[in-house]
Amino acid sequence: MIACVLSFVVTALVGKWLVPELRKLKAGQSIRTDGPKWHMAKEGTPTMGGLMFIAGVGVTILVCCWKPMLQGNFSHLYVFLFALVYGAIGYVDDYRKVRMHQNLGLTALQKFLMQLAAAVAFLCLMRFEGLLTPNLYLPFFNTYLVMNWVVYLIFAAFVIVGTVNAVNLTDGIDGLAASVTVPVALFFAIAAAWWGYRELGVFAGALCGALIGFLIYNFHPAKVFMGDTGSLFLGGAVAAMAFAFDMPLILIPVGIIYIAETLSDIIQVGYFKLTHGKRFFRMAPLHHHLELCGWSEKKLVFVFSGITVLFCALALWGVSGRFAM
Repeated sequence: MIACVLSFVVTALVGKWLVPELRKLKAGQSIRTDGPKWHMAKEGTPTMGGLMFIAGVGVTILVCCWKPMLQGNFSHLYVFLFALVYGAIGYVDDYRKVRMHQNLGLTALQKFLMQLAAAVAFLCLMRFEGLLTPNLYLPFFNTYLVMNWVVYLIFAAFVIVGTVNAVNLTDGIDGLAASVTVPVALFFAIAAAWWGYRELGVFAGALCGALIGFLIYNFHPAKVFMGDTGSLFLGGAVAAMAFAFDMPLILIPVGIIYIAETLSDIIQVGYFKLTHGKRFFRMAPLHHHLELCGWSEKKLVFVFSGITVLFCALALWGVSGRFAM
């Protein structure tokens, strides 16, 4: 709770300074020309706002967890630094977009290779530190699937990269990615308190508070966007927490919206190619399709966040047997 409140305050204060500074630097977002036409009104809204909640989380975990770090407990720091690497990849992408004044940054291959390398490095570090096993926990069944480490490493790396890019896809309208991720962070905070993972609980609580602070500036109508800086950091944080808790399959229920958004994009592309130009959705990902069906941005945020809350509650029930062990 202290981490949540402190992170909220730090993020809100940083945002008060950061948003005007981004405007001065003319770090405006370029809007996709093939997106909903009314989104063109958002052209020039400052991006890279994710820096404010990254700062909020970073300051909070250092303040609240300096004693555990002196005792050699670094699990929360590994998670933060891993997410920070993804945030740095997003920052480079954002910077190139802002500098070139177009909605194109790093190539898909460049991002994929950097993300994959970061994922493998993180997994090997967690394994070396004894914080990760190749035993795949199965939520709801309260059992484990024992896997070969190399097979697990390949599986885990692609889960991380997939999660990060799914969160990135979800960041398409004002407040959506942040609002959906708040209950996910809260899930991990409750799980940490339940299971005695204090440092990871501080990180999850800090992330929850930081995102609420960010929503002051990002809720519709947004004064700032998180950019790839923020969305890749969020994706990295969510994926890293799942592996730090050694239960990556929990990403299926808690990340149900991320998955739905990604599947809608895959279905759209696949259907377009198979039918030589026809579309399954009016527009992908899913939030754009629903926008074109008449849903407002606020309705989308509330419905998607509500669905995430329900599935996070289901996920808590699904892992309750593990905590009772």
